[in-house]
Amino acid sequence: MSEALNPITSTGAYAPSRRVRLTARGLEIVLALFFGIASASPKLVAHSSAVESFDTIGLGDWFMYLVGALELAGAVALLVPRLSGVAAIALVGLMAGAFVTQLTVFDGENLLTPLILAVPLVFLAVVRRSRTAELVAQWTKR
Repeated sequence: MSEALNPITSTGAYAPSRRVRLTARGLEIVLALFFGIASASPKLVAHSSAVESFDTIGLGDWFMYLVGALELAGAVALLVPRLSGVAAIALVGLMAGAFVTQLTVFDGENLLTPLILAVPLVFLAVVRRSRTAELVAQWTKR
């Protein structure tokens, strides 16, 4: 069987193929650019479109800055190999919140955007799960 079809090694650990690893790295870079520049920046500089959206949500500027900071932290963490899986999981959670917000506050206006972003994030979380497991094991040993 080829490595791509048999992703489990003899030790039982998940080992993605070279193609999958390269695809994941490319996605990490593209998603980091998106979350860091296109998504977090308008919130962190209080662009009028972001301010208007968060005023509609009704939680004020503090929430806009919090979401922007979380997106920026997730973008940076996507670029750090040890943290990329955890970052993907955290950003999926943020996209779940965005989905619910789009559905309830904005009447589904941009409902597909968080779902479209969640798909590659879930892929990254799956591909990087062994790194995430190692990180969790390291944290729990303390």
